[in-house]
Amino acid sequence: MDLQASLYLLFITFTIIFSLFSLSLFIIRLNRCCNCDICTAFITRSWTSEFLNLSDWYTHLLRKSPTGTIHVHVLNNIITANPDNVEYMIKTNFVNYPKGKPFSTILGDLLGKGIFNVDGNCWRFQRKLASLELGSLSIRSHAFNIVVDEIESRLIPLFETVSDSNDAVLDLQDVFRRFSFDSICKFSFGLDPGSLKPDFPVSELESAFDLSSKLCAERGMSPSPIIWKIKRLFNIGSEKELKKSIKTVKKLAGQVIKTRRETGSGLNNDLLSRFMASINDDDYLRDIVVSFLLAGRDTVASALTSFFLLLSQNPKVLEKIREESGRVIGSDPEVLPGFEDLQHLHYLQAALHESMRLFPPIQFDSKFAMHDDVLPDGSFVKRGSRVTYHPYAMGRMEQIWGSDSLEFKPERWIREGEFKPESAYRYPVYQGGVRVCLGKEMSLVEMKCVALCLVRRFDVRVVDPSRLLRFSPGLTATVSGGLLAVVRRREVPEL
Repeated sequence: MDLQASLYLLFITFTIIFSLFSLSLFIIRLNRCCNCDICTAFITRSWTSEFLNLSDWYTHLLRKSPTGTIHVHVLNNIITANPDNVEYMIKTNFVNYPKGKPFSTILGDLLGKGIFNVDGNCWRFQRKLASLELGSLSIRSHAFNIVVDEIESRLIPLFETVSDSNDAVLDLQDVFRRFSFDSICKFSFGLDPGSLKPDFPVSELESAFDLSSKLCAERGMSPSPIIWKIKRLFNIGSEKELKKSIKTVKKLAGQVIKTRRETGSGLNNDLLSRFMASINDDDYLRDIVVSFLLAGRDTVASALTSFFLLLSQNPKVLEKIREESGRVIGSDPEVLPGFEDLQHLHYLQAALHESMRLFPPIQFDSKFAMHDDVLPDGSFVKRGSRVTYHPYAMGRMEQIWGSDSLEFKPERWIREGEFKPESAYRYPVYQGGVRVCLGKEMSLVEMKCVALCLVRRFDVRVVDPSRLLRFSPGLTATVSGGLLAVVRRREVPEL
């Protein structure tokens, strides 16, 4: 009987998978409303013969387009790298371009009603609440202290240990993900997962969170939502894995909230404790905090990873950062920067922005049109269409940054000796308009602290700095295979 049951189960599973595969082919053919070169290349994946990443192919197409906009009809997606279109979408006609139900459905199981997954009154309430909290001096000071403590107690000791070993290498991406996960968990929950401890423990929350993010991103890459929705209905394949991982995330987050309710939140300064004063629904509270966990962890780690890759490729930029830090902080590499010091490091600020221009942590952002519309470049947008602006491509557009757009050149951000920001619509790394990122300044402070402490004490050299990066599927830019580096203690010349 057991053998019979197993064979029956195997037959049913094969039948469902084959049916899903057949359905996906049918949907693709059904959606194929034209024989244009872009749709043909997308369907056949012929673009992979020339480009490592889908974003690089899109960048190539957008650079060739006279308007900086392309149409992928098979996906019902308009993709743009035109700053006028970006400003129109996220500012001028913001109300017509919400996240939309198709997007919120993809992330709904993980983020629920969190701020990054909702529109309308629900979004406005959370936005106002988060703005008040994240804008306060006390919470920014608390975040700064968390970052400095994590650097002193874990990051620097780890790099010192590795630097004393002649043959040891570090996966910078893994280290930065662990660092930022510890930091954001302390800030959001008042919880220390300890993932950057010397033995590199595997955090159940971190593993479940990573898998959930990856599988949610794969939903968005599906030719049609019908495919993953059927898999979810039958609880098979990736949807079965996703359900299990999200259950773990919600369970662990729920336990933290329950404990905090029982012990009281008055003595805690983390984000959860502050939100508890205004929100009584624990499920809603969990969705909000998990959303901040997503935003504060992966984006910082992604930005730091690409930053150290670019420093390995551009040693002159590294020396300028060191020279500036010596003038502002002093020559002693053991001295950590103070909060005020960070405001005077203009070249470092420029270098970080230049790094994110070329490698934005979030490579694209999509909205869904509520009504028929026409973008400033003349592109017609049909109601229900997906409209995507593409920061990764925008950072590589000659029309925006000039003929040297592919060069890592922090000087383009310096005017009269000081850092000067660009328009959020030419550089939408932190979005812009009504939805501009509330955690922008806090993330920059964290990245500056990490970068300074490491470059002042260590020589960090990426093993293969000329390597072309391949990005794994995910909600943020993650380098496939990580980023290996050799670490040595820096020899500081005596003055």
